[in-house]
This record gives sequence, structure tokens and C-alpha cells, in this order.
Amino acid sequence: MLEKQDIFTLMGGAVRMWRGGYNPTCDAVLLAAFAGACRAKTILDVGVGSGGVALCIMQHIAGARITGIDNSAQMLDQCARNAELNNCDIELINADIFSWRTAQTFDLVVTNPPYFRGTPSIKHGHAHQNADIQNWIRRSIARVRPHGTFCTIIDAAVAAECIAVINEHCGGIYIMPLFGARDTAERVLIRGCVGSRGNTIIHSGISMNCDAVLRDGLTIADALSKLNA
Repeated sequence: MLEKQDIFTLMGGAVRMWRGGYNPTCDAVLLAAFAGACRAKTILDVGVGSGGVALCIMQHIAGARITGIDNSAQMLDQCARNAELNNCDIELINADIFSWRTAQTFDLVVTNPPYFRGTPSIKHGHAHQNADIQNWIRRSIARVRPHGTFCTIIDAAVAAECIAVINEHCGGIYIMPLFGARDTAERVLIRGCVGSRGNTIIHSGISMNCDAVLRDGLTIADALSKLNA
């Protein structure tokens, strides 16, 4: 029998997660809500961790086949338990994105990359730390099919280097700042179409605490429509 303290929920209860060594934050929900407007049949989550992004995306894109890759067997075990808790099927691959060799590509690739820099700690799940963020982005984009979509959420401090790499391979880039308590962006959502020559759009941004996304489970596109109605 499940005890209340054993699990927590995302998206107003739509996604249930076992408490463990690494619990997803609002970043996972926001990235999934940003990517949720994409029409995708196949999705890859790079650095899937405990499955927060993948499980939230499955609430937005019904019927999609999701694959998650992570170099931590411990995280993949936690992800498998969370997928089972939500009656979801996620293909899990224990591999390092820097050395993974595959010809497979996907309609949509999402990643919440390890932008943490500093002394490694248990808090960050022993995942990649102090990683080469530009190469992480580059390797992730390589798994997107032509004219497919790449989506990421990153710390505002590393936005410039990430956007530079995305611009090498994508067009139609859409940039959305996310604001917390400060008047400067804390996170940035970025989406691009591989092989496109479309223009770059920078949105005015939304709050990281947007209830329509975090609590009501709307995509960011739907949340903006609701706010502007």
C-alpha cells in the first residue's frame, strides 16, 4: 500500500513519482509543456534521469513512443519504477550521450542538460557534472531527424553558448525566458527545427511559477492563449 510520503505528483497530480535520490523540479514540467505543442511520434529524452520530463511529455503528446538515455543505471532504475507507477512504457538505454553510437533519429529530442558546475555532490544524482554543455547539445541535436525538433531548458548563465550551438544546426529558433523572483531570467527554454532556415523569435517570457502549466497541466502554448484571452 502506497504511503502519502512515498510519492509526490507533478502537473496537478497527472504524473506520480516515487521519492528518490533525485526528484524532478519545475524545470521538467516546463520543458515538457514547451515541447508538448510539437507533433511527434518518436521522442528521445537525453539524460532522462528519473523520468520527470518524459512522463510529463506523455501527458501532452498521446501515443508517442518515448526513449530515454542516461549513463546512470541507478537513475534508469528509478525511471523504470516511475514509468510503472504511471502505467507508461519508456524504452530505457544505459549509455553516455557522448559515446552512444546509433543511426536512429527521432521526431523530437528533448534534454534538461547537466548545466551544474562546481564540486560534484549527491544532490545532483551523480549524473554528468561539469559536462561539456556545447557537446551535449550538439550530440543531442544529432539524434533529431531532418526537419524534426530539438527542445531544451537551460540555466540563463549558459544560454549564449547553447544558443550558438543550436544555431549551427537549427532554424526557426524560439527562445522563451523564464523568470523567478528576480527581474532577470533564471532559465531559458529553446526550441529549434533541424535543417530549417526560419527566423529566430524571442518571446517576452513567463513566470517559472506559472500555475496554468505547473498545476493545471497545460502546454505553454495553451497557457499563453489562456492568459491572453
